[in-house]
Amino acid sequence: MGTFLWGFGLFAALFVWAQLSKAKKSGMPPGPKPLWGVGNITDLTAHELWLRASQWAREYGDTVYLHVFGQGLVFLNSIEAATDLLEKKGSIYSDKPSLVMAGELCGCENMVAFTRYGDQSRRQRRLMTQALGAHSIQTYKPLLVIETHELLKRVVQEPEDYVGNLRRYAGGLTLLTIYGYRVTSKDDKFLALADDCVDILSNRIASGGGIWPVDIFPILKRLPQWAPGAGFLRRAKEWKAKMEEFVDEPYLLVKEQLRRGVATPCFVTMLLEDVQERGDKALEAQMDFDIRWTANSMYSASIDTTITTVSHFLLAMLLHPEVLEKVQHEIDTVVGSERLPTFSDRPSLPYLECVMSECLRWGVPVPLSLPHRLMEDDTYKGMYIPKGSLVFANVWNMLHDEALFPDANAFRPERYMEPADELTTKRRDPRNYVFGFGRRRCPGSHLIEQSLWIVMASMLSAFDIGKAKDAHGNVIEPVVAFNNSVFRTPDTFKVDLRPRSEQALRNVRQASEAA
Repeated sequence: MGTFLWGFGLFAALFVWAQLSKAKKSGMPPGPKPLWGVGNITDLTAHELWLRASQWAREYGDTVYLHVFGQGLVFLNSIEAATDLLEKKGSIYSDKPSLVMAGELCGCENMVAFTRYGDQSRRQRRLMTQALGAHSIQTYKPLLVIETHELLKRVVQEPEDYVGNLRRYAGGLTLLTIYGYRVTSKDDKFLALADDCVDILSNRIASGGGIWPVDIFPILKRLPQWAPGAGFLRRAKEWKAKMEEFVDEPYLLVKEQLRRGVATPCFVTMLLEDVQERGDKALEAQMDFDIRWTANSMYSASIDTTITTVSHFLLAMLLHPEVLEKVQHEIDTVVGSERLPTFSDRPSLPYLECVMSECLRWGVPVPLSLPHRLMEDDTYKGMYIPKGSLVFANVWNMLHDEALFPDANAFRPERYMEPADELTTKRRDPRNYVFGFGRRRCPGSHLIEQSLWIVMASMLSAFDIGKAKDAHGNVIEPVVAFNNSVFRTPDTFKVDLRPRSEQALRNVRQASEAA
């Protein structure tokens, strides 16, 4: 064993030397000093890596370079850098790394977030744009309203379980819009399967940026599963089986329902019916594969974004009662007390729009993007970035830029009402960053954004949101902690949710009965 370890260490050192010798190190972006042989492995962390990257930004600037065993890692810490590279140079910055662990071993290689840039990724994006683009959102609005009213009813019944209610809302909405499947209980098998898989993906597979030792040294995948250090192989086998079940089962259910003529119109049926009308068997086989994986990717991408943002919304309202009072006054003035808000009210509720924008900025649901892969050598502001580098957008740092967002740590919706020219108004809209960049921007962002609005508007109309109290009437201050590796989802905190009035309670009951 000692000879093996010595030989492996020598191989690793030679590998790193060969990788670095290809790079023109003198002109590369600045960054923390690497250790010989292993690089910056000790500088990385699986917990809130975006905060560490923001520390580097303060010390080294907008573009920071590290390497781990010779694999380059680039952190883009400003809107300018992300726009210049991921947007304007999207033709060479839109690839995804070939991650052995996430892709080959865990079975995620065909998910949209991990698909290499090329024909398959373009086909997937066309499908998502076709079914979920801005022009298609009207189709889904009735479903958003139905699920939102169901959420309000469950909050009335179980106000203390806001996380469970939000998870069922987000999961149920996505299963309904993507697969036409209606969730009827918290114990629903597809909802439980989806929860397991999203947790595996964000907190296990993609933890710490999603880079595993086997991604740097693919030879490690050939280790016997009984070998010391091969635990990752055993976990990957288990995770892959679960991910494949998640991809196949709801999709096959929709196909069977479509064959029997009882399928609910949804993302999958819309695309399958279009393919069937063409009658091209070769195309049908290709589309079957693409639709199956694209549908699954939409679920994985949307559920935690929704849960995270609404959790931050609740947290912001209980911490800032003056904002709650102001936005509820606006809703009462425009909507009145006899009904719940509808999408037609949105243009008349500008302060609510500011509250939603601030929740996206202050909460930052995905603070550090999954990595892009640079497809060829590039030069940016005189700095050399080598081909194959993994490029991360530090959205957290961008949305805490004091020059654009003064007093950035404060929750202050009024910042969006301050006069600004057209360019500044666009730059300070967090929607331009929280859903990704360039050719990898989430095509389902319109659906997620509309979902967030109707949930916030309806909850503000129906409920008072405040700090919880214990059995003795003492206020319980919320304890806020973050332990998700990809999404900035706060751990469960105590919150008091109760109907604002008897009329508000009647509105909720009438709406849920009509759903």
